[in-house]
Amino acid sequence: MKYKPINPELFRLNRRRFVSQMKPGSIAVFQSNDLMPRNGDQYYPFRQDSALFSLCGLDQAGTVLVLFPDCLRDGFQEVAFITKPTERSKVWDGHHYTKEEAAKISGIDKICWLDEMDSLLHELIVMAKRIYVNTNENDRFQSEVPSRNLRFAQALQQRYPAHKYHRAQPIMKNLAMIKSQYEIDLIQKACDITDKGFQRILDFVRPGVAEYEIEAEITHEFIRNRANGHAYTPIVASGANTCILHYNDNNQVCQDGEMLLLDFGAEYANYAADLTRTIPVNGQYSERQRAVYDAVLRVLREATPMLVPGTTLEEYHKEVGFLMESELVGLGLISKTDIKQQDPVHPAYKKYFMHGTSHHLGLDVHDLSNRYVPIQAGMVFTVEPGIYIPEEGFGIRLENDVLVTDDGPINLMANIPIEAEAIEELMNASVLQ
Repeated sequence: MKYKPINPELFRLNRRRFVSQMKPGSIAVFQSNDLMPRNGDQYYPFRQDSALFSLCGLDQAGTVLVLFPDCLRDGFQEVAFITKPTERSKVWDGHHYTKEEAAKISGIDKICWLDEMDSLLHELIVMAKRIYVNTNENDRFQSEVPSRNLRFAQALQQRYPAHKYHRAQPIMKNLAMIKSQYEIDLIQKACDITDKGFQRILDFVRPGVAEYEIEAEITHEFIRNRANGHAYTPIVASGANTCILHYNDNNQVCQDGEMLLLDFGAEYANYAADLTRTIPVNGQYSERQRAVYDAVLRVLREATPMLVPGTTLEEYHKEVGFLMESELVGLGLISKTDIKQQDPVHPAYKKYFMHGTSHHLGLDVHDLSNRYVPIQAGMVFTVEPGIYIPEEGFGIRLENDVLVTDDGPINLMANIPIEAEAIEELMNASVLQ
């Protein structure tokens, strides 16, 4: 891995938190992600299952974690199975964990080879009354591709039909929403690397530069600072592309007078950052661009202090909607009459601000969470208002990552320029020298 070693106490802490919510007599099994076929004999770059990684930190395919806190067999309360290195794998694939390395990374004493798992796991399961299985329960995502965890859960139910089965994801959601200081530090590192990527391109962007060239500059900065790469497919959108929320073709040439919307974030040690800035291609906002920019920035700054313990995301998003209404009226995009006559289910402001303002952030850019749980200290959110005006040929979105505390939100991207004047100054610094 490119990232520096992580304190194994993070994974010990997460395991303690997980098993404390398991029912008595239960065993939990977590599978690593598949190596996903790309084409021919090639695979996509491996990315570890977030739940497994959060519990043991083993960032390698062919890994299985078993938690059985009530196990009667000494030393098997927690065990990790890893792929056994062979002489051939060393030559063709490179280094794989030794048992000693896996134990050091994870803080788990009992490390076994994967080819030992079938008989050992059978012995453990027949001692258990209940089995926790880990499947993807993101409530806004459904995949036609069955994951290794899903296939394994189905196989267990075939083999052990008399056991009681439980979902690991509700517990994982509770854990993932509240970040420990170890995790906050890793997210901050991802944000700091993202800052370096943004600062790099402020001196690079100019009329005639292609979106893909800008993406390349960001990627360069990420990799050279030990990031895994991008936490999600980067959006580098110029001109009318700024109004496409998930634009990622990144193949157009930036023109004089256009806006450039940049939505990207580094992934460091599998933890994500999520940044959006919208900058002028020529280094100078027009009067209209600046008016819209400042409106979005005001919404961001007024929304951020609303992320306090006890508030629900539903209440929060409703209040941000009122802020956006006011700004859109001021910009002449909607009228007070539009607001009076609006459908409450589809308010008038949604014509120009059609997405939510905040989502949880962590091991996933849209992190595992229960959106109906009140906001609590330790949660990390994005704050990303935007105004998109297709008829004027540009959109503006701004985004920071924010940690909720009992003493008020902390902006994890406080060092990343956001004021229009600061961006213009940095973009034109080399010209003035």
